[in-house]
Amino acid sequence: MYRLSNTVIGFLNLLTLLSSIPIIAAGLWMARSSTTCENFLQTPLLIIGFIILLVSLAGFIGACFHVAWALWAYLAIMLLLIAGLVALTVFGFAVTATGGGVQITGRAYREYKLQDYSPWLRKRVEDPHYWMTIRTCILGSNTCAKVVYWTPLDYLHRTMSPIQSGCCKPPTACTYGAAETTMLVQDEDCYRWNNGPSVLCYECKSCKAGVLESIRSDWRKLSVLNIVMLIVLIGVYSIGCCAFQNTKRAETDYPYGHNRMSKVRPRWDFYWWRWLHERRNQLY
Repeated sequence: MYRLSNTVIGFLNLLTLLSSIPIIAAGLWMARSSTTCENFLQTPLLIIGFIILLVSLAGFIGACFHVAWALWAYLAIMLLLIAGLVALTVFGFAVTATGGGVQITGRAYREYKLQDYSPWLRKRVEDPHYWMTIRTCILGSNTCAKVVYWTPLDYLHRTMSPIQSGCCKPPTACTYGAAETTMLVQDEDCYRWNNGPSVLCYECKSCKAGVLESIRSDWRKLSVLNIVMLIVLIGVYSIGCCAFQNTKRAETDYPYGHNRMSKVRPRWDFYWWRWLHERRNQLY
């Protein structure tokens, strides 16, 4: 029974070792693709896949073949992963605390304002190089092609994704009649809108806000998943500590439970207690 932890750690790391192979394969497949969106996710997938592969290999070898240094490296990397995951989860909840959009009266969709999101997210999406990558990605996905053929009735009853709401149409409050336009002060996005299929509202702040809302939604789901993974990793780390102790014990020539003590070295307070005991016997 005392080697149960080694068996559990070995089995768990075998599963994670096998699961890392599809992740690496997906990253290599994305590297072959010319689509901007897929290349954008290529590097994180490859890094995560190789880290899981190496950590799982070290844990499997250390637990199953009683290699203490491999288990020590496995536990050290696991501790770093747990610390990094805690930091990432806290950061994710902090930057996605604001946003969510505003429900438009009489419509089934929401509209989004760029100033409602955290400064860190806004800085990322307002970077011209970063935004050009996202803009190319949205154009390649034909997200707005489904909205072009909507009737006015569709706009009243059909819902939209955040990107469709921000990038494929002007803000609902915009008015484009000649008389009204000269008298009203409208949102800046109203003047950025164009009917051209490659223009639309891709340079609008509402489009950037729609992208941030999609990122915010996905990130919050990922943060919840991170909490579940933290609980699992902490449990696996605890079992790994037991397996490490078993492996160190297996490297010696003594069987489990054998008393290897050759002499007793009393604690520092032993002599003081003995002196007090003798003095009390002398007095009484």
